Amino acid sequence: GFPCKNPAWVQANDFSFSGLHNPGNTGNQFGSAATLVNVAQIPGLNTLGISMARIDYAPWGIVAPHYHPRATEILTVIEGSLEVGFVTSNPDNRLFSKILQKGDVFVFPVGLVHFQRNIGHMNAVAISGLSSQNPGVSTIANVVFGSKPEISTDILAKAFQIDKNIVQQIQWRF
Repeated sequence: GFPCKNPAWVQANDFSFSGLHNPGNTGNQFGSAATLVNVAQIPGLNTLGISMARIDYAPWGIVAPHYHPRATEILTVIEGSLEVGFVTSNPDNRLFSKILQKGDVFVFPVGLVHFQRNIGHMNAVAISGLSSQNPGVSTIANVVFGSKPEISTDILAKAFQIDKNIVQQIQWRF
């Protein structure tokens, strides 16, 4: 996805990022913010198969259910307490969930839907490592209800076993 830079033009800045010490803005509907450090921020990551993120959580903030199509994620809690989990694929759809404290680590296997939630009354911070320089992210609600063009309301109503009017109301929000 990213072209290789001419080695003669490579500089130390191509292997550096400043700012991970700055908290992200959690003043949004989810109460979380991710500061990504991938190949777009550090060109020197190209072809190395790694990236990372700082994730900030307001009290009771969430990282909505999502998956990374190209990466396994390993998350370390730096401050606070998080409820985390992932769901295995069909047919079992088994939930693996755990409460993490400062210093705890949890792994989300590649391609599986996962989430995080700050269960404390103070801000929380985590650092996430990913096994791709460009892991991608697909947030489930955005993918299903916010596709362009929209997935047919008939299909979504039947899939979720809900009224078509409810599907339309949800799609309207995206």
